[in-house]
Amino acid sequence: MLGAGVREIGGRVELLDLPEPDGPGPGEVVLEVAAAGVGNWDDIVRSGGWDVGLTPPMTLGVEVAGTVVAVGSAVTGLRPGDEVLGHPLPLRHQGCWAERVVVDADLVVAKPPNVAWETAAAFPVPALTAEQVLSESLRVAENETLLVHGAGGATGGLAVRLAALRGARVIATAGPASAARVAEAGAAEVVDYHDRSWPDRVREWAGGDGVDTALNAVAGGSADALVAVREGGRLATITGDPPPAARGISVANFYVRPDAAQLAKLSALLGEGELSLPVGATLPLAEAAAALERAVGGAKGGPVVLLTKS
Repeated sequence: MLGAGVREIGGRVELLDLPEPDGPGPGEVVLEVAAAGVGNWDDIVRSGGWDVGLTPPMTLGVEVAGTVVAVGSAVTGLRPGDEVLGHPLPLRHQGCWAERVVVDADLVVAKPPNVAWETAAAFPVPALTAEQVLSESLRVAENETLLVHGAGGATGGLAVRLAALRGARVIATAGPASAARVAEAGAAEVVDYHDRSWPDRVREWAGGDGVDTALNAVAGGSADALVAVREGGRLATITGDPPPAARGISVANFYVRPDAAQLAKLSALLGEGELSLPVGATLPLAEAAAALERAVGGAKGGPVVLLTKS
């Protein structure tokens, strides 16, 4: 079985010839992988900064879309032939950048039949991140004002749409190339982040005092986002750079977690067309190193996905 990963922590990404996965345990399923997501978080795994349950040599990848080919004895909700997607942590036999993978059956959900494999593979981490940060870290309510800093990216764009669906008033930062898409997702106004005075423009839009809540999705951007938040407001960052709290603003440093119930609802919204996720590039498994480099460098046009079948 072919996979792509590392032979040692911090090592270069390369193709690995691995043994076929053992038959699934009682609560597990074996997936034939159609596509796997690639994100900057995979480089954190590669470099040893995120323990996903395995040690090298190991394949990388924490997002998967594929077809069930075997089910464990205790699995009742899935059967061979089912098409699923998931964020299956902790990893079991190997990571998701492989031709087949063993996963916890409770951590995958049905893939909508009208959703392409590459979209399904890139969806779990950004969708779960957006939902969890809005509903749990920020507790965004109807009619509250929300800033999404970095709405041109996958997570930021999904956050705009999810916040709009719950009735929040959203202002977003994005570059000119993605401004129209962000506005279509539900942002009431889109501010060009190249304008260094953008935090002041956000405050003006919110009536002068600043927004109620802010989600920072730009590396190194949380301090600027904090400027745009009103006294006593709330800010969450997903880039590991929480600023010191000021003016009574609560600050959260957010990390995503697997949640099948949330993912099932999000996947249904994707299938209904309420959510969308443009994919920037698809590469074969043999080009995993280039795919990761592209993701770490800030992929343009959407997330990067590995296809395991030619």
